[in-house]
Amino acid sequence: MVDIDAFTASGFLKVEGAVPREVADAARALLWEQLEWSPDEPDEWTEPVRWVADLTGAGPFGELARSRAVATALDAVCGAGGWLPRGALGNIPVRFPVSPPADDRGWHVDANTPLPDGSWAVTGRPHTLLLLTLLSDVGPDDAPTRIRSGSHHRVAAALTEAPVDFVAAASVVAEASEGCPVVRATGGPGDVYVVHPFTVHAADVHRGREPRFMAQGPVPLTSPLSPSTGTPLGCVFTA
Repeated sequence: MVDIDAFTASGFLKVEGAVPREVADAARALLWEQLEWSPDEPDEWTEPVRWVADLTGAGPFGELARSRAVATALDAVCGAGGWLPRGALGNIPVRFPVSPPADDRGWHVDANTPLPDGSWAVTGRPHTLLLLTLLSDVGPDDAPTRIRSGSHHRVAAALTEAPVDFVAAASVVAEASEGCPVVRATGGPGDVYVVHPFTVHAADVHRGREPRFMAQGPVPLTSPLSPSTGTPLGCVFTA
């Protein structure tokens, strides 16, 4: 059962066990091969963040990208036919318990609108929403994504249809969402967070011991979100 009222209030929802844990574990093992570091040799972990990717949707990545539980949640949020399936998980930042941490923890919303020149910008008429797919155990000390609960309501009022670059938009949405309660995206491998495109979020410092693996990928919408609402009119997204 998808709690749309909770999504409307907070700007995100958690799909627990979107795939079996062993599927996410298998995906993480393949990502360690990309990193060329060992999960058993922390002395090798010399950078606070390294980026890997799933661009093919092969094997366990495809099972994650095509999760039926996530599809059900997206149908509830976007309306049936309101979103386009993903072929892969996309970019995957891996955060390591390395000091000093990366200087990339500012509050922001993701670029959500393609421009004619092929670049992306932030607008009040977004073409995507965000999925956070956990591929490792993520506790409160394991660099969970921080989410400003309810911030999508304020951001909907702060943005217009005019494109704004990512840096300028970050300043706008950080100010607009100041004071919103902070929730951390914790969970286990195979859990997925569905995040409203106006929901302000940020990385966190890794205070734990094990690297955090989490895919962050956009889901294209078949019709962009109206600039006049961050809440449902019939369903959460309305053209």
